[in-house]
Amino acid sequence: MKKINKSSRLSDQAFEILKESILVGELKGGDPLPEEKYSKQLGISRTPFRDTLTRLASEGLIIQRNGAPAVVADFTKEMSLEHMELRNILEVYNIEKVLLKIDSKMLESLKKNLEMQERAIEENRYSEFMQLDKEFHLSLVSINANNEIKKIVQRVNDDLSRAFLILSKTVPQSAQEAQEEHGEIIKAIEMRDTVLAKNKMIVHLNNVEKRFLNYYQAKEDEDSN
Repeated sequence: MKKINKSSRLSDQAFEILKESILVGELKGGDPLPEEKYSKQLGISRTPFRDTLTRLASEGLIIQRNGAPAVVADFTKEMSLEHMELRNILEVYNIEKVLLKIDSKMLESLKKNLEMQERAIEENRYSEFMQLDKEFHLSLVSINANNEIKKIVQRVNDDLSRAFLILSKTVPQSAQEAQEEHGEIIKAIEMRDTVLAKNKMIVHLNNVEKRFLNYYQAKEDEDSN
């Protein structure tokens, strides 16, 4: 695990290092995070390490326990599929509602996000890719006038980010395909073709689920051998 560079905020760096460790599978569901061990390993005191744990817990990546070390959170296949179903319903509906509201400024922002996704993949920065992926989807719902839809989509995307981070081997395998699918959605938006944009979103979200299930099946087969 990396150590802290003292030139920037300690808890910020520790947060990114531990999050990345969960992403690449170095830390797995159920692994304990004793303060003394990890603050020493990271080269920081316990206070910024506790701040780091609070942030990780707020993203659902760890579970804090009274009188015991925090542990890396687990996320079941069933929970993930329920969240994906809800996400599919809301995001396909949303793109139909907002497509004609997407102006040239937002379109350029989506394209910039897509370019940053590509760079993150090329440089194996999958934690950053996951954040950009989430931002891509949330930006599309941000212009929906229905605040309740925005809140639900935000929560669902947060939970699915948690699922894919914890089942981290899905990310390197699926990132390139997801980035290309995002590009197809942008092309449909540029054409102002609502039907095509909905279809591209449906294809993308269905593929996300397929990639997730393929990895999960492989994981179950591996565990049974």
